Amino acid sequence: MQAYALTDVGKCRSMNQDYIYCFTTPVGSLDNLFIVADGMGGHKAGDYASRFAVEYLVGFFEGRSSEKDVDTLLKEGITRMNRELYNRASREPEMSGMGSTLVAATIKDGELYVANIGDSRLYLLREELEQVTRDHSYVEELVARGKMKRGSRDYLEYKNIITRAVGTAETVEIDLFTFKLKEKDHILMCSDGLSNMVDELEIEYIIRTEETLEHRVKALVEAANRGGGKDNISVILIEPQSHEVSL
Repeated sequence: MQAYALTDVGKCRSMNQDYIYCFTTPVGSLDNLFIVADGMGGHKAGDYASRFAVEYLVGFFEGRSSEKDVDTLLKEGITRMNRELYNRASREPEMSGMGSTLVAATIKDGELYVANIGDSRLYLLREELEQVTRDHSYVEELVARGKMKRGSRDYLEYKNIITRAVGTAETVEIDLFTFKLKEKDHILMCSDGLSNMVDELEIEYIIRTEETLEHRVKALVEAANRGGGKDNISVILIEPQSHEVSL
């Protein structure tokens, strides 16, 4: 498998509160591991929260054997990490209110396993670009109930309000997804610094037309900065090889 990852501070922020991890070789019992986390909660706390979330999970997976299935490992690791991050925020006043979005993925035996909390996203590019994860945000909850139209003025105004994050409560609900991969699939993971600045048609065009993974990822970051660069931008692009897919 091939993968390339890049994070960028953007054009309007002084600090990058995103934190990413991209490893195509085994991490403990996992065959590979990819994570995007977008911190929140103040200048210092957001940076700490995203870094802590990723580093805790990597350490957790490195210390686990393979007797548990992938979904169980993802859920257990995130649950433990969330509790520890919440406890730290509760003990240290300057960290109060900190948290992070999280999208984590791993590929095993031709299947893609995904966990997400918040509005950092994972897309699958096959016939078209499809968002796999669901945003845990105020506006998406209203859209699901038929009370708001996606892309409306109110939607755009309130889209940054998230309703679920790691570290903000003692327990957290985790969305889990599993997909069988096909040949020529591409997997895109990103923070909202990309998805809020570049529409999905342009994202798909860039992935399909640029030559290498590195060029595609750099072009996506450049497009987000051209669009305003209002937030930190993180992108991971993964291309499984033919022997790593199911179909």
